[in-house]
Amino acid sequence: MKNNNLFAALRAAFPDDLDASAVETDNGLFYSWRDLERGTAMLANLLVSLQLPAGARIAVQVEKSVEAMMLYLATLRAGYVFLPLNTAYQSAEMAYFIANAEPSVVVCSRKNFGWVSKIAFQQGTYNVFSLDDNRSGSLLDRAAQCSDRHEVVQCKAEDLAAILYTSGTTGRSKGAMLSHGNMLSNAQVLKDYWAWKPGDVLIHALPIFHVHGLFVAIHGALINGSKMIWLSKFDPQLVVDKLPEATVFMGVPTLYVRLLAELGLTRETCRNMRLFVAGSAPLLIETFRAWQERTGHTILERYGMSETAMLTSNPYDGERRGGTVGFALPGVTLRVQGDRGQTLPAGEVGGIEVKGPNVFQGYWRMPEKTKEEFTADGYFRTGDVGKIDERGYIHIVGRSKDLIISGGYNVYPAEIEGYINDMPGVAESAVVGVPHPDFGEVGVAIVIAKPGSTLDGDAIIAALKAGLANFKIPKRCFVVNELPRNTMGKVQKNLLREQYKALFAA
Repeated sequence: MKNNNLFAALRAAFPDDLDASAVETDNGLFYSWRDLERGTAMLANLLVSLQLPAGARIAVQVEKSVEAMMLYLATLRAGYVFLPLNTAYQSAEMAYFIANAEPSVVVCSRKNFGWVSKIAFQQGTYNVFSLDDNRSGSLLDRAAQCSDRHEVVQCKAEDLAAILYTSGTTGRSKGAMLSHGNMLSNAQVLKDYWAWKPGDVLIHALPIFHVHGLFVAIHGALINGSKMIWLSKFDPQLVVDKLPEATVFMGVPTLYVRLLAELGLTRETCRNMRLFVAGSAPLLIETFRAWQERTGHTILERYGMSETAMLTSNPYDGERRGGTVGFALPGVTLRVQGDRGQTLPAGEVGGIEVKGPNVFQGYWRMPEKTKEEFTADGYFRTGDVGKIDERGYIHIVGRSKDLIISGGYNVYPAEIEGYINDMPGVAESAVVGVPHPDFGEVGVAIVIAKPGSTLDGDAIIAALKAGLANFKIPKRCFVVNELPRNTMGKVQKNLLREQYKALFAA
């Protein structure tokens, strides 16, 4: 019987020479393919030794490291469900995720062990381990005592492999359930579509708690048996230094903007590069053109989301058109729907809906929400608004509701507004996204005080910083007497965006 465990497919692509370099880190460490095989086996055996229930969730909030990647692979290998959590999440967010997902195991960095373990124990999770980015922590201490042989667990394509929390535009986060089949189909399609070749080398400079860094980049390299140059965090100068040793780079638009500020970025440094991929946020046409001019390479822009992994891509061979996200990937059906549920012709703007083997299984423990997001004929409503031009290229023209994408991270105003509205003296708040030269977009909060109360915008931002991830914090907070409203009393966020749009203009 074929094993549909995603790890089995990745492992099958390892090169014959297991002692060749699989990962080279920015602090001079080398990991062979044999190290990945043995390390994931030991970690998988540790998880198995805990006698976890079938489908157990492994929640992980740690700094980026090769060992953290091995923990992800070990979770797949052992047939459990991986739950990556942004390292910026604070106590209120972590309490929600742990209560909602009920993980059997929580892994966190040592500096956070005190407060994270307390939250975990309160929710009934008793297996809490630490893992730091310097190859230390109780997780590795325990795994070191386990066998380095492990038989990959049999999985069906529909078996759950990961839960990715993606905030809804109306409040708290939803857990998107991705199966082994969802992720394997996407990895295989991208391997062909982006023409991965023997000898390709990937510069991995993304975080590994969301789709882009964890799935698109890691799966892409592993399923091709390709070496990774592993950077613990994005450093533009280091990336430029490493470009001559690499062939593939993936980044969010902010990274490309920062690389263009490096004098060392030239056609010569990019001479061995084959592919630059951008996603997770819109790429400005100025950045697209500046990159072409400086490097001689055309960035390949693609489109995906937590619920679907990758959906569309500009072609590898063929015209990569700036301002578009290319075509639906093989196996993906994409349509643009009007308000009455009709499929719109080329050039008309509507809601983007998709179907394919990469589309998720639904939202964790939210059957009603899942039902709401799928059409009667099985298409997933992405919540993005776009059009297909006369040549078939897909354009994302906006986002439903008011999602802010800041530096590649999704920020949901409803979540931030909920925290502000709970503060003493606040009557109401509105958070909108405005253009920013570095992050693409940042949040701005506009707040009304209760009668008799005095509010301070800086103090509101300081209070938010104590409880929320930094990327979610509005860059400015204004206290005003009233918010613009329509006849139904709804706040007109479009007017607020217009009012504050020049706030960070260069």
